[in-house]
Amino acid sequence: MSHPESATPSPVDYVAVQESEKFQGHRRRQRSFVFPMAIFFLVWYFAYVLLGAYAHDFMATPVFGNINIGLILGLFQFVTTFAITTLYVRFANRKLDPVAEELRGELEDIEAGAATIEGNAR
Repeated sequence: MSHPESATPSPVDYVAVQESEKFQGHRRRQRSFVFPMAIFFLVWYFAYVLLGAYAHDFMATPVFGNINIGLILGLFQFVTTFAITTLYVRFANRKLDPVAEELRGELEDIEAGAATIEGNAR
């Protein structure tokens, strides 16, 4: 088991990577999707809960047979969840993953270069 004191320090300056424009842009891009979508879903969810708590007559309005507005809106909660998940996966595949792979590749290259240099020094 290795101890933190004896471990060789990483040649990657992760703080510098985190502060880099590429990484910050990546975070902005991710947050530009996640925060608005989270707000949208929370508003939609709490609206459903509040309607269920305070608008009994509206939620009990029959649409057809025993199916009422409350049931339809409740099922739509699931549909919304799956739709948001699908949208995020598509967004991540198109916009986030390529940049993340590029950043990972750069960091792995730095690590590999440092390992080669350390191997040659021995």
